[in-house]
Amino acid sequence: MKKRINWLLIGVFLVASLLVVYASQAEEAKITVLNPLGSAPLIRRIPMAPRLDTLGGKTVYIVNVMFPLTDQFLVEMQKAFAERYPQVNWVLRDKKGTYFDNDPKLWAEIKEKGNAMIMAIGH
Repeated sequence: MKKRINWLLIGVFLVASLLVVYASQAEEAKITVLNPLGSAPLIRRIPMAPRLDTLGGKTVYIVNVMFPLTDQFLVEMQKAFAERYPQVNWVLRDKKGTYFDNDPKLWAEIKEKGNAMIMAIGH
């Protein structure tokens, strides 16, 4: 009976030893994971244009970037602004291409003749 208990204790000791060794190896086997997003570059901030002191006597362009179904909305918006601010010259222009395309002729016209711009990007 004592031999069985001794062998049982030896067996328990061996199993416990193996578990301790396995647990310590598991702790050593940790891996390092890198964030796949990385770090974003710094954003170059561009300040907003200064506000006009008054809109009276100024020309404000409303630029339509041709988002679907915005034509009639912008015509109505121009009429509403003209009624509300009759001292302002409201000019509605369509931009060539999509929002992402450049329209140098329109930008040159706005810089030459306009004082402000509302760009109707979409709804």
